[in-house]
Amino acid sequence: MAKILILYYSRDGATAEMANLIARGVESVKGAEAVLRTVPEVSAVCEKTADTIPSEGAVYASLDDLKNCDGLALGSPTRFGNMAASLKYFLDNSTQLWFSGALSGKPAGVFTATGSMHGGQETTLISMMLPLMHHGMVILGLPYSENALRETTSGGTPYGPSRVTTEDSPISAQEKALCLAFGVRLAKTALMLKQEA
Repeated sequence: MAKILILYYSRDGATAEMANLIARGVESVKGAEAVLRTVPEVSAVCEKTADTIPSEGAVYASLDDLKNCDGLALGSPTRFGNMAASLKYFLDNSTQLWFSGALSGKPAGVFTATGSMHGGQETTLISMMLPLMHHGMVILGLPYSENALRETTSGGTPYGPSRVTTEDSPISAQEKALCLAFGVRLAKTALMLKQEA
């Protein structure tokens, strides 16, 4: 069994919706299990302690969730072309896993949601890859053999699934298809790498 951690931060639900679609893609692969986790808000005023379990949505991630996964999908809304502080804060505290090499050789990929067409989708995805590369993870994107990548007029990049979120534009068919395909790709790669280990 390959356990795929889908770790994300979502303020308004767009990134969470993508996480759930990626989880559906993962679960469609025999022998793969999706584990959804989120991270708490980081206060701009002072450090606060979040409740152990959020009032809704996925439970908060722990370093053990990261350590014990066979693959990782990391998601964040775009914040000025970068990942949200809440997700960065969680990753910044993963040093012990870096020292032990716990994530080295495991497949990982990234996904994001932006509020506008040119809101920094690609720079956010690339910024999210950097800590994963430092952990020695095997980075996966989306190949152009995915038809939706060539057809999309909103979100979707070879670096990973993305979407444009506005009040009057729900997730597009292509954005949805790319999330599902990414989940399948991540699960199949994790299973393959786990068998070789």
